Amino acid sequence: MKYKKITVLISIFLIISSCSETNGLFGGKGTSNDPFASISQTSLDFFSSEVGDTILFKVNQSVIEPDYRKVLDTQAKWIKENNITSITIEGHADEQGTREYNLALGARRATAVRNYLVSKGVPDSNLSIVTYGKERPLRICSEESCWSKNRRAITIIDNNS
Repeated sequence: MKYKKITVLISIFLIISSCSETNGLFGGKGTSNDPFASISQTSLDFFSSEVGDTILFKVNQSVIEPDYRKVLDTQAKWIKENNITSITIEGHADEQGTREYNLALGARRATAVRNYLVSKGVPDSNLSIVTYGKERPLRICSEESCWSKNRRAITIIDNNS
């Protein structure tokens, strides 16, 4: 009985170690345990998960914070490298304030992102904006934890680009 347990443990160890040496446990190359290693760097999934498609804003603000400038720098680089020609930037707000105010705030946020991407070399003609204000919340609750996730701009890459 003792030998059977040892044999099973050794078998499991050999299976795991062989996976990590060839194609990786998650399908990547080498010994990578990165689940995104098998995603093409030109794919929309890569853009969403690795580059980042969303930036957040402070209350009643449309100023791009320094940490999110880095995300937008990476977006601009990826967009230019992949010759993306059709991008929509969505502006969103939290549930506080009137519908009209939040539509205008969402438009300012989307415009701020568009202007930043243009300043980094993305052609203005490739970009459009849309505002949803508070109409499409990511999280629904009357607390800062939800509101903070709803104050955002999302860069959407058209599938046909």
